[in-house]
Amino acid sequence: MASSSSMSNYDMPWVEKYRPTKVADIVGNEDTVSRLQVIARDGNMPNLILSGPPGTGKTTSVLALAHELLGANYREAVLELNASDDRGIDVVRNKIKMFAQKKVTLPSGSHKIVILDEADSMTTGAQQALRRTMEIYSNSTRFALACNISSKIIEPIQSRCAIVRFSRLSDQEILGRLMVVVEAEKVPFVPEGLEAIIFTADGDMRQALNNLQATYSGFRFVNQENVFKVCDQPHPLHVKNMVRNVLEGKFDDACYGLKQLYDLGYSPTDIITTLFRIIKNYDMAEYLKLEFMKETGFAHMRICDGVGSYLQLCGLLAKLAVVRETAKAF
Repeated sequence: MASSSSMSNYDMPWVEKYRPTKVADIVGNEDTVSRLQVIARDGNMPNLILSGPPGTGKTTSVLALAHELLGANYREAVLELNASDDRGIDVVRNKIKMFAQKKVTLPSGSHKIVILDEADSMTTGAQQALRRTMEIYSNSTRFALACNISSKIIEPIQSRCAIVRFSRLSDQEILGRLMVVVEAEKVPFVPEGLEAIIFTADGDMRQALNNLQATYSGFRFVNQENVFKVCDQPHPLHVKNMVRNVLEGKFDDACYGLKQLYDLGYSPTDIITTLFRIIKNYDMAEYLKLEFMKETGFAHMRICDGVGSYLQLCGLLAKLAVVRETAKAF
């Protein structure tokens, strides 16, 4: 029995193992977290919409808030539904309504909480049914909706909720949390390895922790090379060399570098996303950087429309080369 419990502890994803249980422990978005701390302290929770990119702490925040508000009553006073549950109009009419009607003995001033994770994937019909439920049971139940894009929530629900916005975490904030995990799990690493994890995560804490665990599980050592093997993103140095070749007028070398990346099986979307991030931070003339970013944006739009071929990427490099030649003429 002891061995099975130690196994389950070993297999536990670090994202879950190190998930904060108190609102105060949440990393980043200080203004937002301080607002939630006030709600947790006063015990007066409004209906909430938590919106922001993935991996920034929306679900963790609302779960921690519910734990702090309800304490021992959490199990019977919270209903949590996410995108993996069926959330059509019938669920709103039956499951959510029945939960809202259920009698639960709570301290005065406390409310039952319905947490709807990834609420932007709910159908419009289900959202319409929800708006009336929110009004009828407002004296006993509060709703917390987590979503990536708040505009996908219908206006009537938005007007009934306080909107709390989360933004991507800074590199420094992610690094701080990674160091805590690295020390706790005794992970051997080099600083460049953590840099690579932060680059691949792009402000997403969940992605950073998953990448760290995957690299450690696969290679037992976190360095740049191992991280990019696991994360399956084009190596930034390859992409940087491509940009340098374009700027130095070595178009054939740039195309050869692109062909290598494409032949390794990276999708055009991955290549162009990394290219954009490299151009954004590359040391070049302002005019060139603006034109490069504009052309990259147009190419990304075409690729997202479904024209994701090697030809489009070569066309982008050709456009960048033309931009450089035009800039030289001035």
